Amino acid sequence: MIKVVVLGSGNVASHLIQALTASKKSTVVQVFNRSNTVFGSIPVTDDYQQLLPADLYLIAVADDAIAEVSRSLPFEGRLIAHTSGSVSLLDTAKSNRRGVFYPLQTFSKSRAIDFSTVPLCLEAEHQADYMLLQQVAESISEQVYQVDSEQRRALHLSAVFVNNFVNHLYHIGEQICKKNQLPFDILRPLIAETAAKITEMPPLEAQTGPAKRRDNSTLLKHREQLTSHPLYLQLYDLLTEAIQKSK
Repeated sequence: MIKVVVLGSGNVASHLIQALTASKKSTVVQVFNRSNTVFGSIPVTDDYQQLLPADLYLIAVADDAIAEVSRSLPFEGRLIAHTSGSVSLLDTAKSNRRGVFYPLQTFSKSRAIDFSTVPLCLEAEHQADYMLLQQVAESISEQVYQVDSEQRRALHLSAVFVNNFVNHLYHIGEQICKKNQLPFDILRPLIAETAAKITEMPPLEAQTGPAKRRDNSTLLKHREQLTSHPLYLQLYDLLTEAIQKSK
C-alpha cells in the first residue's frame, strides 16, 4: 500500500481523503490540519514535527498557503505534491521532491461525488515520482493526465469560465426569478440540456439565443428589464458582444 499524508481539511482534502481511504492501493496514514477536523479513525495532527513517514504528502490547502506549508515540512528528500490548478510545480520548497496532483472538479463537502470520474492532472520533476503519482491517481480515478504547469494554468483558467463564471450566471438567473415570484426549478431542465449538448457537439455549435440570432428587438427588451441592475446589464452587454463576435 502506498502511504499518503494529506495536509488540509477543506473541500478538496475531504474528498481526496475519502477516495484514498476507499482505494485498494493507497491509504491515508495521517491528516494534518490546524482545525483538528476528524476524518474517521485516521490520525490527525496540527504539529509539523509529528508528521508520520509516508510515500507521498499531498498539500491540499488554499493556493496562497501552499508555498508556506511546503517550507514548513521538517524533512527533506520526500515526495510532496500540491493539488492546485494555478500554482506552479516550482513554487513549492525545493528541499523535497516536487509534484502536482490536481483534481479538475468542483467540490463541496456536503455533496458526494464519484471520484472515479474526476480528471487528475499530474506533474513531477522526476519520472519515478511521476510513476508513483500515477499509481495513486489510477487507484482512485479512471481519468489520469500528464499536464505540465503551463498547461495546468490554462486548464484552470478554462475551468473558471465553464464552472465559476457559469455558476454565478445561475445565481443571477435565480435572483431574477425570485424578484418575479418564479421558482428557479423551472430553469433546471434547460440547464441540464445545455450541459448535455456540449457532450455531443462543440460549444460554439450548441450556442442558441437572441444574441446568436441577432434578435435586436428581444435584446432591447432584455436591456430595458435590466436598467435597475447596472452590473447585470453590463454583463449582459459584454456576453452578447462576445457571442456575436465568436467564430
